[in-house]
Amino acid sequence: MAIKQPDLTINISNHQSSLQIFKAAASNFISSLSGKMFTFGLGLMLLDETHSAISFGINMIISPIVGLLCLVPIGNLIDTYSHKTVLTGSLTARTLALILFAASINLFTATAKLIPIVLFLIIDAISTNINDTCYSAATHELVNAHNIQRLSSLTQSAISLSSILSPALGVGLYSLVGFSGFVILEIVATLASFGIMLTMKFHYHATNQFANSQHAPVTSHSQFAKFHSGLNYMRSRTMIKITILLSVILNFLYTAVTIGIPYILKDQLHTGNGPIGVLETGSAIGMLLGSLLLTLLPPTGQKRLFLKLIIPVLILDSQILLLGVLFMTSQSPTGYALLGSFIMGILAFALVILNITFQVYLQQTVPTKLLGRVVATLTTVNSSIMPIGTLMFTLIFQSTTHGGLVLIINGILLLGYTLLLLRPLNQAIHSEQP
Repeated sequence: MAIKQPDLTINISNHQSSLQIFKAAASNFISSLSGKMFTFGLGLMLLDETHSAISFGINMIISPIVGLLCLVPIGNLIDTYSHKTVLTGSLTARTLALILFAASINLFTATAKLIPIVLFLIIDAISTNINDTCYSAATHELVNAHNIQRLSSLTQSAISLSSILSPALGVGLYSLVGFSGFVILEIVATLASFGIMLTMKFHYHATNQFANSQHAPVTSHSQFAKFHSGLNYMRSRTMIKITILLSVILNFLYTAVTIGIPYILKDQLHTGNGPIGVLETGSAIGMLLGSLLLTLLPPTGQKRLFLKLIIPVLILDSQILLLGVLFMTSQSPTGYALLGSFIMGILAFALVILNITFQVYLQQTVPTKLLGRVVATLTTVNSSIMPIGTLMFTLIFQSTTHGGLVLIINGILLLGYTLLLLRPLNQAIHSEQP
């Protein structure tokens, strides 16, 4: 059965769209660069104070848990109120939380610093979740249908560029201004992103989907009933269900790459920290090139959607396998760094192509009034599996001296799983063609 396309008739010119894209990319670059440096500084400060291995992983634990607990209210909030109002409230709360955090962090010492840090990270995770989902749901209010792919690609380019710059800038700034400087920088960056957002024009449809919800009483029953309607919509979309089956397993097994690379290189192959940084840089460059490529290519809508989804997945599977083969061969630290960064670049290139393609597909096919709940659900489902994968693969890597073999097995499993889903995915795409 063909799906009903969302109403994309809001009149937004190409000039207005280009201006909105520039503002969105600038805001994403500022917030992403400062956020990554802040997280880096927070990890270094915690490591100095507590000497705990959890210093750089605390946010990876808090974010998925907060996302899962807040899934229903966040999805409903974004689909109930105007997106600019929601973003204004979220960024105001984050700014106040940062100011309170800056004022209180030095009142605690050693492990007691975890108290204000955890409290801030909870508020930060809620705000980030709201902001990311809200911007995704507001795509049709910011640009016209012709510029959806360009908006997604350029905002991803900004994030990728910040990933390249943040490690070097983070190290230098931490040595220069310390953690207090990072907090001040994050407050300034948040205010800058806030200011850019306030200048953006959100074009609402003449029959505003928020109008009937502004004065509706909010109860736990109505919250779950509203969210349940979003789940029912997702159940009716075979394509979304197949994608969830693929992305959950992909995210689960991909955690072996994120935690395995530094462990294998440093603890098993004894290469030091240098190659780890080179591989991270290669990954960031691959993401940047992938997002820039989609910016330059003309939008093709849903044409050849099956190939645009499955080819990046197959490339990703094969690169994980090749990464394992590399770590199982005898190389110098330079060899691991150069070959590994090339593999990671291709892997990240394929991953960003896959992510942007699916984001654009959702924005083109999901009704705007449901987009917040759909995006929030998909994001939470994908991120919630990662702590389990992190725990499992941490135990696996620590119980073997051949970490490369773990990646080889993962690549083979992912390749086999992808091949099993080829036919269902193709059938789902054809069944939903308008």
